[in-house]
Amino acid sequence: MRLDVTPIDEMTPRQRELADRIIAKRGKIGGPFKVWLHSPELCDRVEALGAFVRFDCSMPERIREYALLVAARYFDAQFSWNAHVDKAIETGVPAEAIEALATWGEPDFGDDVELQTFHDFAVELLTTHFVSDETYARLTAVFTDQQLVDAIGLLGNFTLLSMCLNTFQVDLQKDRVPPFPDVRGYAKVAPAGV
Repeated sequence: MRLDVTPIDEMTPRQRELADRIIAKRGKIGGPFKVWLHSPELCDRVEALGAFVRFDCSMPERIREYALLVAARYFDAQFSWNAHVDKAIETGVPAEAIEALATWGEPDFGDDVELQTFHDFAVELLTTHFVSDETYARLTAVFTDQQLVDAIGLLGNFTLLSMCLNTFQVDLQKDRVPPFPDVRGYAKVAPAGV
């Protein structure tokens, strides 16, 4: 990791307050929180937003977990992907769809209209930075207004997370196979056979 991790016994009172809250909610100070604690007020706000979108927003849990994977893939954030891929499968996202996303294929969600609609929206927004009228109409046919607003919160939070992890090169999990064929460590590589 590019930043030193602040030991708990060397934290300021504000950092310690946040560290205790993070540990109480998440069990440890992991991943991006090692970075965000360097800016306690940002950490406070980002942690609150992250907790809301991961645990309390109006989108179904499988959509929340899939949103994290989409953002992770489009920002090449292997740490996030590795930390959440198993949870996404547990919540009902098809493993084959996840593998397709990892390799830039076209995921098949079967008859899960919510996942398909969310996927199409997220990919369009992350690649073009806009949402077409057609895509928006599909979204409003499937999700409530609150869910649509929460969807933006999901993607915004998870892209922020991805940028943090990659910029500060938060330690990748040593026990996980790199999930993307075009990324190793914190750099793009040519896929095998290219």
